[in-house]
Amino acid sequence: MALHKTSLQALLSGPSVSSEYARDPQQTPAQIAKNLYGNGSLKVDDSDEESKNKPDDDGHTKLEKEIADLSARIDPSALDLTRFGPTPPSPLFLRIYASILASITSPEGPGILSGMTSPSLLACSGVTPLAIITPLADIVKHMANVIVRAKKEVFLATNFWINSDSSHLITDAIHELNRRVASRGGPKVIVKVLYDRGNPKQLITNHQPVPPSTYTGDKVALPAPESIPNLHMQVLNYHVPLVGTFHSKFLVVDREVALLMSNNIQDNDNVEMCVQYEGSVVDSLYDVCLNSWAVELDPPLPCREEPAAQKGFPSYDDPTFMALFGNDATKESISLQQVVEAGHQARDQLTEGTQGTKEDLPELLPGEPHYDPTIAGEIRRIQAAYAPKANETHLQAVSRHFNITKVQKADGGVQPTAPEPKDGSLVNETEMTPYIPLPPSAFPPFSSAQPTSGPTPIPMCVVSRAPYGTPLFEASKAIRYPQNVAFMLSIMHATESVFIQTPNLNAAPLLPALVAAVRRGVTVEMWVCLGYNDAGELLPYQNGTNEMIANRLYNDPSLHPEGAAPLTPEEKSRLKIYNYIAKDQDRPIHNKFKKRSCHVKLLIVDNHLAIQGNGNQDTQTWFHSQEVNVMLDSKEVCARWMEGIRRNQNTEIYGRVSTEDGCWHDPTTGAMPEGSIGTDPGRFSWATGIVGAVQRVRGAGGF
Repeated sequence: MALHKTSLQALLSGPSVSSEYARDPQQTPAQIAKNLYGNGSLKVDDSDEESKNKPDDDGHTKLEKEIADLSARIDPSALDLTRFGPTPPSPLFLRIYASILASITSPEGPGILSGMTSPSLLACSGVTPLAIITPLADIVKHMANVIVRAKKEVFLATNFWINSDSSHLITDAIHELNRRVASRGGPKVIVKVLYDRGNPKQLITNHQPVPPSTYTGDKVALPAPESIPNLHMQVLNYHVPLVGTFHSKFLVVDREVALLMSNNIQDNDNVEMCVQYEGSVVDSLYDVCLNSWAVELDPPLPCREEPAAQKGFPSYDDPTFMALFGNDATKESISLQQVVEAGHQARDQLTEGTQGTKEDLPELLPGEPHYDPTIAGEIRRIQAAYAPKANETHLQAVSRHFNITKVQKADGGVQPTAPEPKDGSLVNETEMTPYIPLPPSAFPPFSSAQPTSGPTPIPMCVVSRAPYGTPLFEASKAIRYPQNVAFMLSIMHATESVFIQTPNLNAAPLLPALVAAVRRGVTVEMWVCLGYNDAGELLPYQNGTNEMIANRLYNDPSLHPEGAAPLTPEEKSRLKIYNYIAKDQDRPIHNKFKKRSCHVKLLIVDNHLAIQGNGNQDTQTWFHSQEVNVMLDSKEVCARWMEGIRRNQNTEIYGRVSTEDGCWHDPTTGAMPEGSIGTDPGRFSWATGIVGAVQRVRGAGGF
């Protein structure tokens, strides 16, 4: 049945939680949401879940058909598309957006705010001036630089916050911000910190204020109020018991810049991904901040009446950032190699001007506050950190920078096993490039009649999901959350290619959709991390490890229509599954050793539609955790992200698994990597799963 056009238009053009908060900041976001949208409670359907996840004769599960039927409830051509900016969205993007609207407004749907964003702000636009693909600490360094530049407010959200070198980078930045506010004579900057550290009190109240006596303790070690008198910091602990984890990780500063990342605030061996967003998308993510916080903000956020949509694109207004691209800024396209060369040129000009060396750019480290006023300065500094020192090869420099934890540094540190570049030096085609700036030409005008002096914002949509704490949860309900609608429809309607990088992939609704895509001629490329959180994935209802799932995708008849033949060799060749391999390695290292792992979360379909953010492709993400993701529509941006993904790891070169069993084997000996469980974890895998669950709660496991 079609949705009533008038009521939908009223919802999309009406007030949002953030606009009502701007009008009356004494209200809590939760009260505003209730007044605007009601309780948004989840309706329970007792229908048979197993039959819904079984492909029928045409290869589609009933779950897939339910999700596909959503788009029939709303005519995409009747929607107001102005919030997407001057560039029209693609039919696939628009179909997903319409289906999300149908899902959240449907009586059987998960609720109006199941995407943690007010409906009027789901559609948005913006630019992504910087992508970061690198070990966790390098992303936290950018977070620190963004924090010290704050003028009015900082909103930092993360899943794990663990006292560590990474957390010290953030607390150092908070102290530096306090110093800068004092030097400019105020006003005080408001700082909000939101994290998930399970507390029995959350059985009654999910959002627990954290007093200074707790957050200044050894486990968190945030600054005491008396040590930062020029800031006003409020800390909140959020979890929905039992398993409704706050898995989100984002940073919004001055309602002008937003960072959406895969990393928590802790030390580990992960390579992660972070994207900086500017434009009206920041207003949408600001709304996510409020809906996530839910309770009283004391004091109120000062930028509540200053929409990002009115602030332009600050990175492209910075002449030092634009100078990175030299005379190439007006080209139709620019390669990552050209961007790196421009960044190198700017770095070399700095070092030559001071008659020094690359050591003149000391690295930003805990207790060593070398901040940069601009992104361009950050790029010069981070590239200098990856430059070989005396008597050091290119890959030895990469290994040095990757080896940051005690485990990685033990016994002389993890050594490179990949071959060096042929000339043994830093070459632009192969250099590890953690910070990837995108030129204005990555956001070209839709028509020649539009101005070309700056970037043109691209269509975006916030595709997230609210937490759900009950351990057992029907797939037919989980699939209707905006995040999962976007994941499913993008794969179901892919016509050329699907690329997924995720630490683990085992969400049951996803598996038949991937096989169906391969059968209809789509190339499916999956990059997963060997052994990532294997213990946790062996728990009942979690659906298994990456090796088990890869084997099933190649060989499990239950993922095919009844009576269908197995995948042919040609079809298997289109299902390309890889284990993550670090930039300095030529083989995967099992996650249990905590030496080289990957935690990137990215989906790209048909080379133009991307979903980036916090969400994995596992059962926990699909069914329970709060996740925040942005979907965007841009061939240029997708191309640059893929360049960085392929360049900053060796996964594509060495990581392909066997199409016979879904496992990685040594190309010479045929042996599986040390620690590999393989396709059969054994009779007592549930016991291992319980250990993994305990580690996850303690912050020791992967998440």
